[in-house]
Amino acid sequence: MNIAIVGATGLVGRTMIAVLQERKVDYDSLRLFASATSAGQTITVGEKDLVVETLTPESFAGIDVALFSAGGQVSKRFAPIAAAQGCVVIDNSSAFRMDPDVPLVVPEVNPNDALNHHNIIANPNCSTIQLVVALKPLHEHYTLRRVVVSTYQSISGAGQKGVDQLQTELAGKIPSTRISEHPLAFNTVFHGVAGDADAGQADETGMFTEEEQKMMRETRRIMNLPDLSIAATCVRIPVLGGHAESVAIECDKPLPSMAELRSLLAATPGVVVADDVMHQVFPTPVQVAGTDAVVIGRLRKDPSSKNGLLFWIAADNLRKGAATNAVQILELLQHQTTVQS
Repeated sequence: MNIAIVGATGLVGRTMIAVLQERKVDYDSLRLFASATSAGQTITVGEKDLVVETLTPESFAGIDVALFSAGGQVSKRFAPIAAAQGCVVIDNSSAFRMDPDVPLVVPEVNPNDALNHHNIIANPNCSTIQLVVALKPLHEHYTLRRVVVSTYQSISGAGQKGVDQLQTELAGKIPSTRISEHPLAFNTVFHGVAGDADAGQADETGMFTEEEQKMMRETRRIMNLPDLSIAATCVRIPVLGGHAESVAIECDKPLPSMAELRSLLAATPGVVVADDVMHQVFPTPVQVAGTDAVVIGRLRKDPSSKNGLLFWIAADNLRKGAATNAVQILELLQHQTTVQS
């Protein structure tokens, strides 16, 4: 395959390059694209120095698969152009996630959906990805009735601007660019609320932000549970990497012992169980940095709910929450090509 990365100079784009190398993805050529302001930069990939090219409508000639991570506006403009030229786009933005003609894929949850596409495949929201990986085995065995999730999202989820604002504030300086009108250092902020600039507007009721709506809608779609009762609260915290989530679920079927639940989750692809609070073993953003696992801990029965379970999950939002998930989709396409040939 001839592969391209669109948005190669951003946080996720650079992580995509690293993940391709780490997973030893086989390809014939790799080309890097970005905006004109970033073009001309040199990025070392393996033993080669690749020059970042300016993205144009002509960029996709001869490209088989393009990993997009350059924002929704770029995706809306260029993904259909690439698709029309026979290039399969794996898009990390929210531009196509709820398009019924575009599969929304987490390989551990709904891999077959990736094989039924019209040259565009959507990568879900980073917080949604780690949630559905954890929910899948629980639903398969005990049938989910209700999900309540609160996120503790690192500032890197807002991109380099978020990282710059936090680091500038921690240095005691006034940021020149901001993702939020509120301070990030020693603070928590919500997505897209009360003037925050990073994640769109609240819904028509003024109650749920765009980020919260993404989590709820995407979870239902990926898990093929259109009527799932789910509520989300999304919060940014002043850490540089790693998203964590507090999750409460209710199931239709009685839950087994905690030992059996731990065994079920530990046997799930993509999941690591770290659950021994007495010995200070539980998932943290620092622990998951640089890894691809969804780490689950703080498992406990919910005494306030019949068949209820509480747990805590953490994952690297730049890797499993974005770059790694996209590369895993690429690997699914490569496997399909191998099988067909």
